[in-house]
Amino acid sequence: MILLNPKNLVRPYPDERSRAIMQATVDFFERKGKRKLKEDDRERVWYADFLDFQRDEKLFATLLTPAAYGDGDCRWDTYRNCEFNEILAFYGLHYWYTWQVSILGLGPIWMSANEDLKRRAASLLQDGAVFAFGLSERAHGADIYSTEMSLTPQPDGTYRANGEKYYIGNGNIAPMVSTFGKMADTGDYVFFVADYRHRNYELVANVVNTQSYVADFVLRDYPISEADILSRGREAWDTALNTVNVGKYNLGWASIGICTHAFYEAIRHAANRRLYGMHVTDMAHVKRMFVDAYARLVAMKLFALRASDYQRVASPDDRRYLLYNPVVKMKVTTQGEEVINLLWDVIAAKGFERDMYFEMAARDIRALPKLEGTVHVNIALIVKFMANYFFNPAPYPEVPLVDDPVSDDFLFCQGPARGLGQIRFHDYNPILARYDLPNVRVFREQIDTFKALLARATPAGPQTEDVDFLLALGEIFTLVVYGQLIVEAAGLYGIEDDLVDQIFDVLVRDVSKFALQLYSKPASTAAQMEYSLNMIRRPVEDADRYDRVWRQVHALKDAYEMNP
Repeated sequence: MILLNPKNLVRPYPDERSRAIMQATVDFFERKGKRKLKEDDRERVWYADFLDFQRDEKLFATLLTPAAYGDGDCRWDTYRNCEFNEILAFYGLHYWYTWQVSILGLGPIWMSANEDLKRRAASLLQDGAVFAFGLSERAHGADIYSTEMSLTPQPDGTYRANGEKYYIGNGNIAPMVSTFGKMADTGDYVFFVADYRHRNYELVANVVNTQSYVADFVLRDYPISEADILSRGREAWDTALNTVNVGKYNLGWASIGICTHAFYEAIRHAANRRLYGMHVTDMAHVKRMFVDAYARLVAMKLFALRASDYQRVASPDDRRYLLYNPVVKMKVTTQGEEVINLLWDVIAAKGFERDMYFEMAARDIRALPKLEGTVHVNIALIVKFMANYFFNPAPYPEVPLVDDPVSDDFLFCQGPARGLGQIRFHDYNPILARYDLPNVRVFREQIDTFKALLARATPAGPQTEDVDFLLALGEIFTLVVYGQLIVEAAGLYGIEDDLVDQIFDVLVRDVSKFALQLYSKPASTAAQMEYSLNMIRRPVEDADRYDRVWRQVHALKDAYEMNP
C-alpha cells in the first residue's frame, strides 16, 4: 500500500538504523496516545517530551548531519527524511514544525565555508539541539531585499548586530540561529549565527497561540566576530534562496501526513456509522467523496516521492528539482486542503469534536500553503520554467528510484540561485504515453490545447505582469508537471491502472476548472478564451473501474486507529 500506516511500516530501507528511527518515532506517539496528544494541543503544551525523545534517540543528529560531519549512520538522506516528515505531521504539525525550522536553520550552516561552525552544529545536534532560521521580519516578511538587521563594524574588527526578526520558529531555544542581515557600512548581505542564551538576544514574544514557539526577537548590540560569520555578499543571498529550495519541499510531505491520518479517521467513522437504515459508506455521494479524496491523496504522495528522486540526483547540470520542489510545496499542500474539505463533508460535525484528530488536521492543513511562500509566490516561480518545459526539452538519462543510503551533499553546494530560465527538462510526451488509459488520453488532449495556446496565443505585454492572469495560467502548467511525475512514480511503485485512471479523472477535472478561470480573466484575449474553452473536458466515466477503486478505499476502514 502506498499510504503510510504506522501499524504496519512497510517502506523498504537499505539500512537498519533508518527503519529503527521510523519505528521508534511511531512508538513514541502511539505510547503517548491520541487523548494526550489532543490534550497537549488544546492546552498548548510545549513539546518538551518530543524534544527529549529526539535528543535521547539522536534522531535529528542522525537525519540532519551530512556524512562528512557525523559518524556511523549520520547523513542528510532525502529518501528517509521524506518519511520522517510524513510521520511527524501524521501525529501533529507542531512536532513536524520544530524539525522543519531546524532544517532551515541548518541550511546556511551546511552551505557555509566556516568549518568551525559546521563542527559546532554537528556537536550540538548530537546533544539534542534544535536550530532556527532568522530570515523574516515584522515589516518585510521574507522580502530579503529590505532586511533591516544590520552588522556595524567595530574598531577591534568585530561587529555589533542590531535589528528585529519576526516569525522565527525555535527562536526561543536554538543555540545557533542562522540570521540574515546587511553590513551597515557596505550594504552587503551577510549570514551569521546568534545564540538565544546571550544577554543581548531579547525574546520579545511568541507570536502564535499554539504548542510551537514562533519568536519575535531583537538583537541589541549583539557582539559578532568573524568566527560567527557564515557567508557574505552574493553567497549569503544565494544561501537564503537555496535554503528555502531545500526546506519548502518538506511542506508537501507534512500535508501528506496530515491528510493520511485524517483519511483513516474519516473512513473508519463513516464505515461504522448508520443513517437512514444504511452505512454512511453505502451512500453514493459519500463513496464519490472518498474515492476523490483517495485519488488526490495517492497522487500527492506519488508526486512527492518522485520529486525526491530528482532532488537526490541533482547536479550543476541537472537542476530540474528547482521546478519540482515548488510544485511539491504549492500543489501538494493545496491538494491537501482539497482532501480535508472532501473528508470534512463526510465526517461533518464529528470533525469538530475535541478528541478527534480531524479537528486538529482541519486547522493545521490551512497553514501549509501559506508558509515558505504563498501559492502566488510559488506560481510566479513555477512559470519561469514554462517556456523551456514545453518548447525546449533536453535528453536526460532515466532517473531511477533513488533510495541509496548516501548523503545528499549537492543540496549544500547548489551554486548561484539565478539562471532559472535556462533550466531544461525531459520531454513529458513519452512519459504520459506510457499509460494508454482513457483519462490519461483526455489529459494529454487538454495539455496539447494548452501548449497550442502558449504557442499561438502567447501571453504578452501587460499579461506577463498580471498576477491574476498568471495564476490561472500557472495552475494549468503545474498540472502538466504534476501529471508527468505521477505517471513516472506510478510505474516505479506498481500502482494499478484503475487507480492511475482515477487519478487522471481528477486531473482532467482540475484542468477544466483552471481553464474556466483562465477564460474568465479580464486580461484573456479572444483567442486565449477559445483555447481555454477547448480545454474544458469531461472525464471518461467507467463504473466498473470506479467500483474497483472504491473497494480499495473501503478496505481501509479498519486499517489504522491511533492508540487511545
